[in-house]
Amino acid sequence: LGVYAPRAMAIRFVEIKPAESAEALNTEWVVLENDGKAPFNTRGCGMTVGRRGSNKKSLLGVIDPGFVLAPGAKMRMCTGNPATQAHGAPPPEDDIKNYFLFLPKAYVGTPGTVLTLVLRGLQVSKAEFDPAAPGGVKAL
Repeated sequence: LGVYAPRAMAIRFVEIKPAESAEALNTEWVVLENDGKAPFNTRGCGMTVGRRGSNKKSLLGVIDPGFVLAPGAKMRMCTGNPATQAHGAPPPEDDIKNYFLFLPKAYVGTPGTVLTLVLRGLQVSKAEFDPAAPGGVKAL
């Protein structure tokens, strides 16, 4: 009998940045990276938010139409709406493109916030916000 080794998670959070103010939703984002060898389609994925040590999670919404993350590629998922002036200016798209979630409020907030990317109820990637960690991401 062989030893079962779970497949390494190909999609990972590389940055979690909280909003600069409650209104400035385009200053809050997460950056996902595809570390795998195959493209990953985010269509139908959901994002949940919770607190470290709690099983209670809230679904922020489903990513639709989504985007395809090529191997080695990154995508910045901004909380706000680029057309809403009150949400602030979106970050410049230099080497990372922006995808807007059109959420009504900020969700990262405080240290200990746990974000999970899910697809059909299964965990794709999970990270905890820690402002002291590189990119604001505490390894889980």
